[in-house]
Parts: sequence; C-alpha cells; structure tokens
Amino acid sequence: MELTYEEGQPIRQFLIDNSQTFEDQLLAEANTVRDKIEEIQMIGNINLLENAHKLVLFVVDEKKDEVVNFARQEGIVWAKHSLTLALKIEWIQAIRRTLWDFLYEYDKLNEKVSSREQFYNMESKINDLIDKFLNGFFINYSSFKDKLIEDQRKLVENLSAPIIPITSKISILPIIGTMDRYRVTIIEEKVLLEIGQRHIQKLIMDLSGIAEMETEVMQLFLKLLDGISMMGCEAVITGLRPDIVRNMVDLEVEFGQKFETKGSLQQALDGYLHSDDTILN
Repeated sequence: MELTYEEGQPIRQFLIDNSQTFEDQLLAEANTVRDKIEEIQMIGNINLLENAHKLVLFVVDEKKDEVVNFARQEGIVWAKHSLTLALKIEWIQAIRRTLWDFLYEYDKLNEKVSSREQFYNMESKINDLIDKFLNGFFINYSSFKDKLIEDQRKLVENLSAPIIPITSKISILPIIGTMDRYRVTIIEEKVLLEIGQRHIQKLIMDLSGIAEMETEVMQLFLKLLDGISMMGCEAVITGLRPDIVRNMVDLEVEFGQKFETKGSLQQALDGYLHSDDTILN
C-alpha cells in the first residue's frame, strides 16, 4: 500500500491526503455494496464514498455529537428510500476495517510505538463512535419506518370507512373488500364519531363491494347497526348479496327493525334525494 505521509502530521490529515487509496481499499472490502454505489446514488442521492470520509473524520476527531447527528440523517434517508439494511451493515463494517488498516499504517509511518494502554484507549474510542453511529442509524431508520407504517395504517383506516356527505342530514358509507373483526372495529369508531359530530340522520351503507362476511363478523356488524340506531341515526343498507342475506336469515335478523334495505345505492339515492320528506339543508 503506497501512502503519502509527512512527518508529524495528524491522523486526520493523513486520511485526507490518502483519501483515494482509502476509497480503493474500502471498495475492495465491500464487495456487494461496490456494485450498488451508482444505484444508491440514483435512488436516494446518497454519495456513499463521500459519506464514508465524513464519518471517518468525525470518528478520528472524536466528534460524538456530529456522529450521532449524521447517524440520524443517514437513518432517515435510508428508510425514506427503503434501502437495504444489509448493505448498510456491510458498508459500515468495511469502513471500520479499512480505518483500522490505515491507523496501523499511520502508526508504522509515524514510527511511534504505542503502549498497550494507549492502544486499547484508542480502540475503545474508535469502535465506540462507530457503534454509536450504527445504533443511531438503526434507531432512526426504525423510527421513521414505524411512523410511515402508522401513517399508512391511519390512511387505510380512513379509506376503510369513507363517509361521504350527500346533504346536511344524509351520508353514504361505501364498504369495499373483505370485512374482518379489525375493520368492523375501525368502521364502528369512525361511524359513531361522524354521526355525533355531523348530526347525520340517515346513513346509507352500501355493501355491494363486500367480498365476504363471516358469521362472527356479521354479528359485530349488526351490533354496529344497533349503535347507529342508539345515536338517533337511521341505517339504510344497500347492495346486499344473496349469501350475506342467507347468513342474516340464519341469525334470525329482523329486517326493518335494525335497518332499512334498498336494492341498490342508486335506488336509495333516487328515493331519498327526491322525496318530499327529505330535508336538504
């Protein structure tokens, strides 16, 4: 390894003067990441080599706060662009190994014999800072991902119960897809809250897009209809599929008491919006 060295220069300057050699050895250490450098640059505008130099200088300068802040920035960026954690681990470990190789070469060129105490003290500081970077990176990566998942969950929940106002007193709730226990619970929370806040008097629930509804889920759905009635709102069910009707019959549901039914959403809208009894404001 051919390295540039001036007598008495600090390790920081030694690393800067030999940055190209450092990069070459780093890339040799990180086989998998080496082939992904351009891809990562394109995906997240992340310059891995530039960031490696930045981290190494923070470490040798013992700048703990800078290391922690840099870890936070890196963790968020990698999470935002869904970059692979395995690549990051390989890259940081390659940086660690390369840095130690250069520290060894620096000591040889410096011709300064370090005592065992000095060596272990340096080893503790260097590895501790790199570990702090890794820990900070993973914590921030996970936190960002958790927040993203939570935001997506809330979006899905809102889409699971999209209550659409038609007039000041009438709203529609189209339900599409599979109904399970979790979704019924979300719909119940949203529906009862919206009825109270908007003073909805008639809620048209269109089930034509329901793929299936198991007996247990149907019982929960019927309890939701009871809750709607207790809130002073009338439930109107449209688009009932034959299999769902059969299940309701098996459960001995009394149609007309829990809710009103219409053949289709269009029938319900035509009937209520053009009825003389409908209050439109």
